[in-house]
Amino acid sequence: MSQAGQAAARKAPTIDMAEMPVQRPAEAAGPTEARARFFNSGNAFNVKLPPVPAARFLDEPARALAATGTGFIACDQSAAIGAAFPATTPLMLARYASIAPHDRLAADFAATGAIWYVIRGSGRASAAGEAFAWGEGDVFLIPGGSGAELTAGAEGAVLWVVTNEPQLAFDRLRPAAGPDAPVDLVHYPAAEIAGQLQKVVEASQNATTSGIALIFSSERQEASRNITPTLTLSLNTVPAGEQQRAHRHNSAAITLILKGERCHSMVGSRRCDWAPFATLVTPATEPHSHHNDSDERALFLIVQDGGLHYHARTMGFTFLEPAP
Repeated sequence: MSQAGQAAARKAPTIDMAEMPVQRPAEAAGPTEARARFFNSGNAFNVKLPPVPAARFLDEPARALAATGTGFIACDQSAAIGAAFPATTPLMLARYASIAPHDRLAADFAATGAIWYVIRGSGRASAAGEAFAWGEGDVFLIPGGSGAELTAGAEGAVLWVVTNEPQLAFDRLRPAAGPDAPVDLVHYPAAEIAGQLQKVVEASQNATTSGIALIFSSERQEASRNITPTLTLSLNTVPAGEQQRAHRHNSAAITLILKGERCHSMVGSRRCDWAPFATLVTPATEPHSHHNDSDERALFLIVQDGGLHYHARTMGFTFLEPAP
């Protein structure tokens, strides 16, 4: 090529890396090579996904509490977040469960474990070769992979349950079962929870304390202080007339309101007024605070995908206002 031609070639416009489409092999010798795809540093890291809404689920608990039959009602945001499977947040799914009097509810989730809270009623649960009786205000953890059956008493029952099904569905995984399961069947009776929470309430705090909360764990997960390898469960409380100061973290949070007249949360700039047994969603990294304008202590359960972030060293908890 002449010098003039070379100069022209050098001046020819080139495509920006960010505008390049996916590249396929120039020459594929077989099907394994033909499956290869290539991106670059300009177009690989600008994936645009829908944001996770700071949602408030009110119809779902109302339907569950009014139900006369047996079944699940999911707090599903899959359409809003572009997920191909039911999800409340990208890695967690919350549901309400109603069980008719003396009826049975089968629960076979493709999850590491299922965290249950009894909103109303009583009954028995059987899973992983064990069984126990449960009642209002109880929390229990059922390992995934082996199936479970809940039987309600004469008055029926309404429960709330959170799993990490979306996390496993993202990788198309099945949970380990039996002795390979990372969690055991664990029951936390309401009376024991109340006693343990009182110990926390009576303890002193310092400037680094993130709030007044009872954290649930188990013999198997004691070292990590989580309830499952990737999920954390806490019973949080805000004293009358006080607030939990604004903060943020990289884990998403799903909250069940247990007690809180004249209470609300601020999620970003959005005010989320509390309602009995409503489910609230705090997206990852979103600034938030909890406010109690009543004359009684507020109570709320929070499930987070915090165990995943603790393991990855990415929790990123930060206060956004000074300690009082």
